[in-house]
Amino acid sequence: MKKTFLGFGLGAIQSGLMLMEAIKSNNFKRFVISEINDKLVNEVRNAGNSFVVNIATNTGIDKFRIKNIEIYNPTDPNDLSKIESAISEADEMATAIPSVDFYDAGENSIAKLLAKNIHPNKQKILYASENNNYAAEILREKILKYTKPENLRNFQILNTVIGKMSGVVQDKKTIEELNLDRMTPESSSAILVEAFNNIIVSKITLPGFKKGIEVFVEKENLLPFEEAKLFGHNAVHSMLGFLAYLKGYKYMSEIKNDAQLWEYGVTAFQKESGAFLLRKYRHLNEHLFTEEGFTFYGNDLLERMTNPYLRDEVQRICRDPVRKLGYGDRLVGAIREAYKQDVIANSLAKGVLGGLCYMIGEKMEIGISIPDKISHLNKDDIKKILLHIWKDSENDGLKEKCLDIIISQYEDFKMNFIN
Repeated sequence: MKKTFLGFGLGAIQSGLMLMEAIKSNNFKRFVISEINDKLVNEVRNAGNSFVVNIATNTGIDKFRIKNIEIYNPTDPNDLSKIESAISEADEMATAIPSVDFYDAGENSIAKLLAKNIHPNKQKILYASENNNYAAEILREKILKYTKPENLRNFQILNTVIGKMSGVVQDKKTIEELNLDRMTPESSSAILVEAFNNIIVSKITLPGFKKGIEVFVEKENLLPFEEAKLFGHNAVHSMLGFLAYLKGYKYMSEIKNDAQLWEYGVTAFQKESGAFLLRKYRHLNEHLFTEEGFTFYGNDLLERMTNPYLRDEVQRICRDPVRKLGYGDRLVGAIREAYKQDVIANSLAKGVLGGLCYMIGEKMEIGISIPDKISHLNKDDIKKILLHIWKDSENDGLKEKCLDIIISQYEDFKMNFIN
């Protein structure tokens, strides 16, 4: 008996990972999507309930056609009952929406629909694909506003660690240059994802349940892998993005020809993020947290981050710098956690300085005055701006130490990156 898959949202992760891997597994008979974008719903329907995903490999672009899906809009009364029926029938589901903040948004929110239509006697799982370490717990809490805990006894929400780079390409020139297929003939945009599919998910605890998307790897404790993604993948990605911005690069692939930036990436992975993560998690006996494992992880990510067929724009990597320079986020969080393991993350500290320069260069408003030119940035500004960004963060006694590490890189950073 094959399974039913239901996805909430039809962005790049849902279409180019969750749905695509469900189809490739050959373990499902039915594929249903709940999507509130009525234009997208109609485009997919008009294309015969199908669309195309572009996959960036090391050598070019592959095309994968998603076929024979059902797509419904929960804001359409005619579609709502079909979504509710699909939830009752589904064996595996996945949310892939912009943020956990949307779990309970709207009259027919995901949380309400799940609470109303999950059958307490049927086992089912849901992959929470949002970029939040506690997405599963947050969604469960939202659902419990509308139903009793015993009704969820056979329902498990899984957290995910998704290190897959993906996006929706809308630029006509990029679509033409890479020869991308638009989602449908009526669409103005194209889905572009990398081929990577090594996704880690929470351990399934439902007795006897076997997941259909077999390629996903279950782990008892996701935290070490979440930290590897945030303080390894995300931190180095942001560092390289900010520094590439200062070099005037448009695409991340240009880093391949910049020996200095490439070396920063290698150093950050091996001697900073990798060094402290290995000290912290070596006892787990996981291959990732060995010298060999993390070296492969870092080298592989550098190649993937700079894949020319992904056409990843530097501006995309740099967006939302205030969040990315947060005290608990990728860069400063990595610097802090590294310090706890007696590792000084100087390369990542330069990434923080690059983020400050990006804010200045893009003339961002952050609630306090900042220099009008990158060349005017000084050590006092660095401290003032970062403390402002961190003002609502819990003080664990390491803020001054983090500032010291970041400011210690100012002279070298200025010589190499500020004209």
